[in-house]
Amino acid sequence: MSSRDRMLAAIQANQPALLPSPTDYIFHTEYPDNVAQFAAVLTSIGGVAIEIPNYAAIETHLQGHFPDILDVVTTIPELAHIADVSLVHVLEPHELASVNLAIIEGQWAVAENGSIWVDERQLPHRALPMITQFLAIVIQQSSIVANMHDAYKRIRVNETGFGTFIAGPSKTADIEQSLVIGAHGARSLAVYIIPDKY
Repeated sequence: MSSRDRMLAAIQANQPALLPSPTDYIFHTEYPDNVAQFAAVLTSIGGVAIEIPNYAAIETHLQGHFPDILDVVTTIPELAHIADVSLVHVLEPHELASVNLAIIEGQWAVAENGSIWVDERQLPHRALPMITQFLAIVIQQSSIVANMHDAYKRIRVNETGFGTFIAGPSKTADIEQSLVIGAHGARSLAVYIIPDKY
């Protein structure tokens, strides 16, 4: 018997018992506080989470951080009065090139990785969160789930069409492993967490 045959025979003799494939591929994750976990992870990837009581407080916060900013768009009716650019007549993404601040709504947020799901209902132009200089996303507190498996169970792509997860502002560390924020997209991301009654 050759050394190859002896090696294969030893492997064959020491194989573990066959087990059926699992039928449940769901990972279960629990955090003491999904909001706190989401905020901590988002901060670690360059974003900021702000718990805030209502839309009026969001407006005040934005005005404090972006005084006199122009080219603001939003897809949230409660904040439409602070936008000075309408998305109604935008036909192609190039027309969004001058947008400085975009304010959109997120459907689901994920505590384990700080990502937020947005779909075509809140995102009439897919390029908007990538082409804007600064991005703000509003989510409801109850929309924060523990992990991606929980998010996938709630997403209905057949009902909403296109959607994407957004996690933090644009960033890269490809060059000499030096982190650069805003390399090829939004330079900052603020996530406003509002109570469920809103």
